Amino acid sequence: MCGISGLFSRTGLPETEQETLRNINRAQAHRGQDNEGYYYNSHVALGHRRLSIIDLEGGHQPIFNEDGSVVVVFNGEIFNHKEIAAELVQQGHVFKTHSDTETIVHAWEEWGVECLQRFRGMFAFILWDDNRRQLFVARDRLGVKPLFYSCFSDGTIGFASELKGLKAHPLFCREFNASAIEEYLAFGYVPDPKSIYSQTFKLEAGHYFLFEVTGHQCLPVPQQYWDLPWDNQQPVYTDWQSDLIKHFKKAVEVRLEAEVPLGAFLSGGVDSSAVVAFMAQANQEQPVTTCAIGFDVADFNETDFAQKIADKYATNHSVEMVDHNDFALIDKLVQIYDEPYADSSALPTYKVCEMARKHVTVALSGDGGDELFAGYRRYKLHLAEETVRNKVPELIRKLLFKPLGKFYPKLDWAPQFLRAKTTFQSLAMNTSEAFMNSMSKLRADERNSLYSDAFKRQLNGYSANAVYQRYLKNKQFSDPLKLIQYLDYKTWLVGDANTKVDRSSMANGLEVRSPFMDHQFVEWAFAIPSSENISKGETKALLKKALESYVPHDNLYRSKMGFSVPLADWLRGPLKDRMFSVLQSDVMQQSGIFNTAELNKKMQQHVSGKFDHSAALWTLLMLGLFLQNESEEQR
Repeated sequence: MCGISGLFSRTGLPETEQETLRNINRAQAHRGQDNEGYYYNSHVALGHRRLSIIDLEGGHQPIFNEDGSVVVVFNGEIFNHKEIAAELVQQGHVFKTHSDTETIVHAWEEWGVECLQRFRGMFAFILWDDNRRQLFVARDRLGVKPLFYSCFSDGTIGFASELKGLKAHPLFCREFNASAIEEYLAFGYVPDPKSIYSQTFKLEAGHYFLFEVTGHQCLPVPQQYWDLPWDNQQPVYTDWQSDLIKHFKKAVEVRLEAEVPLGAFLSGGVDSSAVVAFMAQANQEQPVTTCAIGFDVADFNETDFAQKIADKYATNHSVEMVDHNDFALIDKLVQIYDEPYADSSALPTYKVCEMARKHVTVALSGDGGDELFAGYRRYKLHLAEETVRNKVPELIRKLLFKPLGKFYPKLDWAPQFLRAKTTFQSLAMNTSEAFMNSMSKLRADERNSLYSDAFKRQLNGYSANAVYQRYLKNKQFSDPLKLIQYLDYKTWLVGDANTKVDRSSMANGLEVRSPFMDHQFVEWAFAIPSSENISKGETKALLKKALESYVPHDNLYRSKMGFSVPLADWLRGPLKDRMFSVLQSDVMQQSGIFNTAELNKKMQQHVSGKFDHSAALWTLLMLGLFLQNESEEQR
């Protein structure tokens, strides 16, 4: 795992841009502490920071083809590089290293952009072909590895693995994108392809750029080379369980190549337990190194479940207890993410990466299992709502549930079955609108009430719901569960989950690989009928059933915990003063985004204990901390 950077100019790069590139690259030094490398010519400058994993001696980047006319900087892993290299050698290509990176330059020579169809892995790369005078930039299918880009005022295009790299360019534009702020407050992250900055973007998962020196556009339109097979519904099949095991086993095995210590995260949940089980089976001569963190609050501590798996597979298991009230890390998160990011599980994720790095350089994880096999509670609730939507005509639903959703009180203090406000709101909506309502950190009416009149004018009627509508355009889903899983893959998985794991791991010099995000496994599993994944009220039913011979029953069928933190209590207790200080700060008021009176009202309601606004207030707090950091950077 590494950091990459690049500059491209059709009119030519001045020599001073070499120093600019070094600054961009070194701003990402944490992504690769082993060494750095550069390539310069009249149109292109490429930079690389290396965390050595494969071919420790020969894998230094940039890497070239035989005559030096093709050069690449690469972040990630091509897990099937040996098979591809063998095929390319038969075609006459000569390899100088055993690195997976070198496979890319030869594959480009042989197949052009179609080489992307051959790669099984997680990656972002920038490739320059001096003979064709083309720059080829690509990102993996599921967006595991990041890539940002920006078109500067002089026409130069910059690339970097993280925003902090591009921010090192003297022409970086710090103007905020108003629609990105609206999307952030809805989702808790800025969904691709936007960033918080108006002139900087993310290359979307499964997309590539092809730049021509002779072209005229600053930025060509990104081209999509892969999409989740949303319409690939297979007929009823009787042997899903055995095929699942076969495909998952392969997804694990291809991720075990490394010339450095390799292990796994182990929470004791379904997904991480499955990963460890098949790692242990794949290498019975050497015990798996597993890492877990525990919390000093019983409701959030899973270490007993992790220990069961560690004992079953005789792993070299390490556990560290973490203070649940480690607030010093909050300020570090602002530095790590470079733009507002409000998933509170980023705190324990950082801690488990920090802990794992003491033992291994590569860790396998269970990320992606919930999205693929419908493990989230929200999927089950959505299907229950969909049953009502199918039975009750839209007009009647709106007449009945819209007033209920508006006037029913927000009973955060009441038993779960009485907290029906969101459900009533959702039942008056269509499928995608309802899912948006359930996923929002701040729902549309909340956001609108918090915005200042000036910011509303700036938005000009724009709504974050446009994010979902963009992905659903020209698609017809017969299965409502597949629809929301598809939306999660396009938004949540890339923008939240993958971002969290990448930044947390790279900040600690750790590479993380997830078998559940193997694109071949995903393509196969996404065709599984929804009735297999949610069955008799059980989420992730097929996966659990298939794993019964490998994972103890208590681990499979216990209540899902996740990496939770007690936000509601924090914001009424130890973080209350910090919340008021940040959200009432001059920086927040000068941003012009918010109605100060409404913001204060929301804080007071939460502190009183009558309402739980913790998700909304944490999202606002992280935005406030970002704005403060941005102000300090510009001093």
